[in-house]
Amino acid sequence: MIPKIHKRGQRTIGLLYYLYGPGNYEEHTDPHLVASWDDNAPDPGRDAGATLKQLQRLLDQPVDAVDATERPKKHVWHLSVRNAAEDRILTDEEWGDVARRMVAASGIDEPEQGAGCRWVAVRHADDHIHIIATLVREDGYKPKLNNDAARVQAQARALEKELGLRQLNKGDGTAAKRPTSAERHKAQRHGRERTAREELRETVRDAVAGATNEEEFFNRLAAADLLIHKRVAPSGDLLGYKVALLDDLNKDGKPVYYPGARLAPDLSLPRIRERWSTDPPGHDDAPARSRPHRTAFARRRAATAAWQALILIDHSADEVAAAFIAATGEVLDALAQTSAAYTRRELREAARAFERASRSHVRAERGHDHALRQAARDLVRSGPAPGRGEDGATTAMVIDMLFFLITAAAHWHAKRDHAQQAAAARQAAEHLRTAYQHAAVQPLNALDRRGRKLSRPMRQRQTTVLHQALPELAERILAEPGWRALAATLADAAAAGHDPAALLTDVAGRRELDSAESLSDVLVWRLRRAAGLPAYTTSSPPHGRPAERAGRRTQQPAQPTKNGSPRQLL
Repeated sequence: MIPKIHKRGQRTIGLLYYLYGPGNYEEHTDPHLVASWDDNAPDPGRDAGATLKQLQRLLDQPVDAVDATERPKKHVWHLSVRNAAEDRILTDEEWGDVARRMVAASGIDEPEQGAGCRWVAVRHADDHIHIIATLVREDGYKPKLNNDAARVQAQARALEKELGLRQLNKGDGTAAKRPTSAERHKAQRHGRERTAREELRETVRDAVAGATNEEEFFNRLAAADLLIHKRVAPSGDLLGYKVALLDDLNKDGKPVYYPGARLAPDLSLPRIRERWSTDPPGHDDAPARSRPHRTAFARRRAATAAWQALILIDHSADEVAAAFIAATGEVLDALAQTSAAYTRRELREAARAFERASRSHVRAERGHDHALRQAARDLVRSGPAPGRGEDGATTAMVIDMLFFLITAAAHWHAKRDHAQQAAAARQAAEHLRTAYQHAAVQPLNALDRRGRKLSRPMRQRQTTVLHQALPELAERILAEPGWRALAATLADAAAAGHDPAALLTDVAGRRELDSAESLSDVLVWRLRRAAGLPAYTTSSPPHGRPAERAGRRTQQPAQPTKNGSPRQLL
């Protein structure tokens, strides 16, 4: 249930004409009263003898009775109350009770004192009502409406439980502004799936992801074909900006601009500058790489940054954790805009959901998030990933790491009673889970085939390693379909000179595994990232004793691949 207090007005009759009329798009059906201040107000919708003018005069009577100097300049109070699309349809009696509870909660009516304002509740659709009130009480005093928006929201949460409706999470005032009904109808008329406000918010967030200065930020906005208007002080200093879509015009044919702060609280220019102010000099330290390996390197770096943040988030000060969470949003935005088509949709939905989780009243202490912001920058600069081979495998690796980081962010928010943010993070995690399933199929199948080719002694060796490192989880992992891929990875780690049991113990103990659907999958990516192993490989499984292979490797430098890139990316 969503109550919304609209801007106050001056003409009672004008609002009544709208509520009882057909609506801007013929959407109003059967307008009628469901409740009023005395339950006896005339209803022009059901009573042929009643008129809108008659109802308006009754509503305005207390206002007209006071001296003109005491009247409010804008005396019309307007509240709409809307249910979710999946909610059951309430009866007129139920909506009437909702209206009485809302006016009492807001301060419009005070039933115990018997001296409230005059009001009526109009229903012209199945899913919502409108309450109109005039802001002079029967005793001539003005109502006390301080914090009325918060009070009606609290009443809505109580009504949701009582009426069995969808229960929304309590907000904290840090959410981005929702599109207005006019913006939604305009998008529908122009055949857009999303409003201009939503498209601009997403485009600006993409431009911010990993950007290091104003020039780069505004160049990205221009490259996205946005119209940009900069607000400049007489001194020449840049104060702010606003953006518009090329084809989003007002009735006069001029572009409709939105300031950054109106798109989201953290998209104002001062808040964006906070991200850059703590970047160390020369921080763009990504080494030059050939195009085929640049995307894979960027994803490996993002996976490492996510893993480091995951380890630290629960043990950091709130301001530092908030910076990690905000920067995670940048990594998601960057990953979504550079991923292959088969994962892009779910990654984009994850980024849209996590946008709400990236802000709270805890102000981020920037600087600690450098690794994540650099990872976002690397992702953007690396360009679109082909989606196969090492690029596709490292995409699965970073999605896996981000899933656990975002799950940790959901827990962090929940502990601090950030209900909306926690719910948004959980929703983002579910989209990531689906994206991972698309991205991981090919690389895990390749590892599975390599695991099948392991000799019997080698398979037994990896089983012993598993029991040694994770005795309580070993049987569960051995029963999973992904065990063969994990066995191949353990063999690769041993061939690379690592102690596979120690490495497995370390990566499993650094962070919980409870939220994993497949323990073996998670451990594969953690091991391959920690050991610097290629994420995707179709080569034959290693043979011989690990110590012998390690000795041979230390005597010979790593050989480049055909295109000249080293085998290990990190």
